[in-house]
Amino acid sequence: MHPFCCVSTVSDHSPAKHSATAFLDIHSMPPLPAATSARSDPNNNNNHNTNGECGRLSQSRATASVASQSAREQPVDVKINDIVGNGISGILYKWVNYGKGWRPRWFVLLDGVLSYYKIHGPDKIVVNQETEKGSKVIGEESLRRISRRSRTSLPQQNLPRKPFGEIHLKVSSIRESKSDDKRFSIFTGTKRLHLRAETREDRIAWVEALQAVKDMFPRMSNSELMAPINNVPVSTDKLRQRLLEEGVSEAAIQDSEQIMRAEFTALQSQLVLLKQKQWLLIDTLRQLETEKVDLENTVVDESQRQFHDQGASSRLRQDKFSEASASESEDDNERVDAAEEETDDEDNTFFDTRDFLSSSSFKSNGSDFRVSSFSSDDDGLYAVESEDDIDPSMRSVGTNHSYVKRRKKLPDPVEKEKGVSLWSMIKDNIGKDLTKICLPVYFNEPLSSLQKCFEDLEYSYLLDRAYEWGKRGNSLMRILNVAAFAVSGYSSTEGRMCKPFNPLLGETYEADYPDKGLRFFSEKVSHHPMIVACHCEGTGWKFWGDSNLKSKFWGRSIQLDPVGTLTLEFDDGEVLQWSKVTTSIYNLILGKLYCDHYGTMRIQGNHEYSCKLKFKEQSIIDRNPHQVHGVVQDRHGKTVATLYGKWDESMYYVNGDSSGKGKGFESLSDAHLLWKRSKPPTFPTRYNLTRFAITLNELTPGLKEKLPPTDSRLRPDQRYLENGEYEMANSEKLRLEQRQRQARKMQEQGWKPRWFAKDKERDTYHYIGGYWEAREQGNWVSCPDIFGQIPSEQLSE
Repeated sequence: MHPFCCVSTVSDHSPAKHSATAFLDIHSMPPLPAATSARSDPNNNNNHNTNGECGRLSQSRATASVASQSAREQPVDVKINDIVGNGISGILYKWVNYGKGWRPRWFVLLDGVLSYYKIHGPDKIVVNQETEKGSKVIGEESLRRISRRSRTSLPQQNLPRKPFGEIHLKVSSIRESKSDDKRFSIFTGTKRLHLRAETREDRIAWVEALQAVKDMFPRMSNSELMAPINNVPVSTDKLRQRLLEEGVSEAAIQDSEQIMRAEFTALQSQLVLLKQKQWLLIDTLRQLETEKVDLENTVVDESQRQFHDQGASSRLRQDKFSEASASESEDDNERVDAAEEETDDEDNTFFDTRDFLSSSSFKSNGSDFRVSSFSSDDDGLYAVESEDDIDPSMRSVGTNHSYVKRRKKLPDPVEKEKGVSLWSMIKDNIGKDLTKICLPVYFNEPLSSLQKCFEDLEYSYLLDRAYEWGKRGNSLMRILNVAAFAVSGYSSTEGRMCKPFNPLLGETYEADYPDKGLRFFSEKVSHHPMIVACHCEGTGWKFWGDSNLKSKFWGRSIQLDPVGTLTLEFDDGEVLQWSKVTTSIYNLILGKLYCDHYGTMRIQGNHEYSCKLKFKEQSIIDRNPHQVHGVVQDRHGKTVATLYGKWDESMYYVNGDSSGKGKGFESLSDAHLLWKRSKPPTFPTRYNLTRFAITLNELTPGLKEKLPPTDSRLRPDQRYLENGEYEMANSEKLRLEQRQRQARKMQEQGWKPRWFAKDKERDTYHYIGGYWEAREQGNWVSCPDIFGQIPSEQLSE
């Protein structure tokens, strides 16, 4: 064990420099006894060391002891007891994650160990003058908490306190933030703890105390540990003496000594080689640690700025929906407010959906499936549902359309795919816009963002049913089916980790699906910012919207924030609007990639009912992710129906307010199925495309001749990727991206979309018509060949 040093010269910060920092010495503390050790006494060195390293170690210990003794004689030095006393305690803010942000914790520094406890929620500890007896408390907020708690009766104060985490300073390093004078971090060798004090003075006090305790455990520097061991003296006196006692001749003794020296030299050479390898390994690890620290600091700094931006946007949303109830302010997107205090109330709302959905008391029987009538066989494209829980008069709604044969698999790849490191691509792009980063084609799926918009309409039969329910005067069932439709659009994202192609300016996509009773059209209407507009006409309804997707790399994850409003208008005049929730993709560097959707979606309209759907954010230890909970309210704010389910499985509803009944509420038998996800495709793809998505880029017989030259199906790099011709796909992608660089100049020169117009008052795009008429006439004169070769005069500009 290292000698225990009672005195240390600790930093340049004198107590006068940070006297404003609040210290509380509740009881007088006896000074620490001076530690003495025979091993650290320079006069007590009776051991004969043949190993030079041991000799240097003893010498360094003796030097440290002499330095410590000399430090005691200098009156200007500060005793550790004056800084640390019998312990340090107080409130520090600990960085938890991107969802929770900075959370207050009660930290205690005692006996070389820094422990922290929760001070909010069911696991909070009691803090008062009795529990912190003999400790020095740092921070005005910490003092107020102690004095406030002391005035109340706390019967739990004698219970043992179990820390949520411990850090042994002997093996840790402390680093102060250069960008924030209140932050610092502690690295233990396996993890890094990001901490923030209330004031700059509090940080100085904490860092000084932590460093003082760390200095009580002196360790040899890396240069000393890795120093070469050349010219180590080897004594043969004992060997010679023993051989002389045995009567061995002088010549034999000299030979023995020579053999011993040769063997020791060879062993020394091997040790030198091993130390060199060890030094190279440590140097590599040090470089990796430096990169890791820089990345973590970047992520924390950027996420803080992001939270401030989100807080501002949350306040704007609150102003926009001022009629919402006060409880809605606890939105998942408003993370700054949510980080103020921990609570488990939300966990009661999100009960175990798996238990709920697996209940045998449901009226619907999950084992009794049927396939919609427009499917060609038992492995059809569209929704597979339970029949028993659907109103008999509604079973044919949305399913009685004509049959169109569509493909069920992608073409077999021509080439073998090459592996590419994702981390090598993103490490230089942290904090940048995802749409502006040039990625190889290996990270794409053979669909464009225009086609992804249409993928949200896979379960359009829900809108057909909503229209029919409204015709029958049942507005509640209408908005319930619309809510299920809004959730169903996320079901296809499970397992989809590849990026869709970014459309070129003016690129379009049409989907004429008589087997679904609808026609869909979309166009890229702006390059910077990247905006896609769409319009769809179904049976008794119209659906349109535009989407500006803001995306960011955060080092270990990608966050996608959709900006824009989706509008649904029924032929009877009812209009409903909603916006999408936040999407994040996690584990870009290590672990299994997965995506999650979280936030609150509000469906509001001009009739009687509105709906609020809350997508629960998935935690690392969540055994039951993807939960969605919602309520339907009338104009007076009364809850008339409750929705439960998962965005990747199914949605159910219960009449009345059942949100507060938890796992065991009594109305399980009244739950009704609204939507159930389709079965996976018979022929899976490496992109995890659904049955419906497999058909989106298909060129059915006679279709190519009817399409404009701007349609996504005619995009060459996307077609090459679908066919598995990866080299050609990469080459074409680079060519088209070079062409796309002209898009900003075109937009600045007054370029306007062909089929959509911008409403300047609402800052949205609406369909102006004419596309389907031009298609019937085959008149595409106004549509440029955006996928063709770039004119040479444009390349020279």
